[in-house]
Amino acid sequence: MIELPEAVTLASQIRERLMGRRVKSVIAGSSPHRFAWFNGSPQDYPALLEGRTVTSTDSHGGLVQVEADGVTLLFGDGVSLKHHAREAKVPERHQLLLEFDDGSILTASVQMYGGLWAFRNGTFANPYHAVAKEKPSPLSDAFSPQYFSDISTGPETSKLSVKALLATEQRIPGLGNGVLQDILWNAGIHPKRKTGTLTPDERDRLFTAIRETMTEMTGSGGRDTEKDLFGNAGGYATRMSRNTVGKQCRRCGDTIRRESYMGGTVTFCPGCQRHIV
Repeated sequence: MIELPEAVTLASQIRERLMGRRVKSVIAGSSPHRFAWFNGSPQDYPALLEGRTVTSTDSHGGLVQVEADGVTLLFGDGVSLKHHAREAKVPERHQLLLEFDDGSILTASVQMYGGLWAFRNGTFANPYHAVAKEKPSPLSDAFSPQYFSDISTGPETSKLSVKALLATEQRIPGLGNGVLQDILWNAGIHPKRKTGTLTPDERDRLFTAIRETMTEMTGSGGRDTEKDLFGNAGGYATRMSRNTVGKQCRRCGDTIRRESYMGGTVTFCPGCQRHIV
């Protein structure tokens, strides 16, 4: 799933390979997927996008944004984006395919769910996009200790688990369940821990872990559990992920566990992330 480190990486790679390239042809919706979300009908995408030139790319939270002559392409967190060189083999199943004037191709394939929204600028209101643009990125100075205190303290958050605080309600866009695991391991905090039980020192550790973990993940080109635009795994070696479940924690030596929680899973070390009720 695309989270902030992967979104930054993908936007940078698309900028490097496709900036100034003209969209030659478009295929949209060829492989039906009930949880692939388009803006309107995918049949309208060729007329909307063909002939337009990529002018900029950016990321907001876990969203990748591509601008092309007044039209925006916005990709959500469940979309796999791949660039294929001229005459390279292209996957048979995809939800969106863009061929460019140099013969290269960009495919977008939805895994569990994901948005592939195309729209003329100013004509589509996506609440996740708006919030992601409005709130400060954990990579920016605007994400300060005071800002984190404002969103993490108070009666409405004290009863939430730390996982619920960080990875729901778009409090920190681009911070999802994937990057959450290493953040909490770095902070030494159990994902089920109630936010209201955190000490001032633990809150400081959590803030620092968010900033430093997200910065390291982004600087490494994303996590090793995810693929970039060219199908390569990210360079950041996750400490708490599907790759490490059942292995020894590098810090304390205990066995890393995975449990079901909040409709998903949490991965943690029971030795150095103790659950305090």
